This record gives sequence, C-alpha cells and structure tokens, in this order.
Amino acid sequence: MKRVFGTIEAIFDMIYLFAALIIGLVLLLTAERNTARLLAGAMALVLFAGDAFHLIPRVIVIVTGKEEQMRNMLGHGKQIASITMTVFYLLLWQLGLHIFSLNGDSIWSYLVYFLAAVRIFLCMMPQNKWTERYPPVIWGIWRNIPFLLLGIVASGMFFINRSVISGLEFMWLAIILSFAFYLPVVILANKNPKTGMLMLPKTCCYLWMLAMCLSL
Repeated sequence: MKRVFGTIEAIFDMIYLFAALIIGLVLLLTAERNTARLLAGAMALVLFAGDAFHLIPRVIVIVTGKEEQMRNMLGHGKQIASITMTVFYLLLWQLGLHIFSLNGDSIWSYLVYFLAAVRIFLCMMPQNKWTERYPPVIWGIWRNIPFLLLGIVASGMFFINRSVISGLEFMWLAIILSFAFYLPVVILANKNPKTGMLMLPKTCCYLWMLAMCLSL
C-alpha cells in the first residue's frame, strides 16, 4: 500500500511540475504588453523552479528507495522551495496591486515585504537543520508564522477586490485553502507522516491559482 501511494505521489508531482511550467510559458508567451500576464507567468515559473528542487529529488527517492543518499538534496531542495514560495507571494502581491490599481506605497505593502524578509531570513538559519530526517518542528513553526501572515494579507486584498476582475473571484479562497492544508503538515508531519498527504490538495490549490491567472 505504501508503494502504491508513493507511486501516486510521484506521478502527481511530475504532473504538477509540468502543468506549472506549461501555464507559466503560456502566460509569458501570450503576454505581449500585458503586465498582469507577465507577473503571473513569472509567478508560475518561480513556483515551478523552486518546487522542482524539492520534488524531483522526492520522486527519485520514491523510485529508487535511496532516501539517505538523497538526504542533503531533499533538505536543501525544501529550503529553496520555501524561499521561492515566499517570492511567489511577493509576485502575487504585485499582481494584485497592478490589476486592482492599488497604491503600492502603503503600510500593507511595507508589511508584506517585511514579512517576506523575515520569512526568508528564518529559512536561511542553520537551526532549521533542513538536511536532517526529522528537523526541529519549532523552527518549522517559527519560519511559517510570517509566511502565514503574508498569506492572510494577500488573501485579504483579493477578497476585498474579488468582484473587480472576472476570473479571480476565488483567488482569496485558494490562498486560504492552501494554508489550511499546509499548516497541519508543518506541525504534525514528524509525528504522523500520513499528514504529508495534505500537500497534494495544497498543491492543487496552487495550480488553481495559476489557472485563474489565465483569465487575465
């Protein structure tokens, strides 16, 4: 049964990476002078590139079973993905400012960049012990507090302006759901590895976010 779930996860991961790459390329190649599509395309490619560092080694482990040999690559890949996910939300924030014609010189923008800087700083700290089999949960919580707050602010912007741009009405919901699936993994994955399966619907939320951007 474990092998079956591993195979499903590997197939899912590769489909996700392929879909994110294709959506990103479509957005960029059809952008012309459409700044919104350029930002959305950059979001998709940042998501693809960052997650590839983590998911491709993960797929190799599933296929070969050589987890210990891939430990360093898995850990550093997870660290890179954590940082690029933060960049993804910065681009999403800029996308919202652009399409909703909002003032970028506001306390909310300063808060978003501050939270992103804190999140990236915490991700760089050696205390995270990314390459260990069971990294400290407390550092997973610490680095995800500013990330959660960043997500809440971004979701709030899209919720308030949900009726402005057709096709993006549920962007706020996709953000909230992605965190709802992600946070239990942060807290419980070391004690209950099965919670890691929540990363699958979390990933679907990101594909949903990218798919909504195709309407721009």
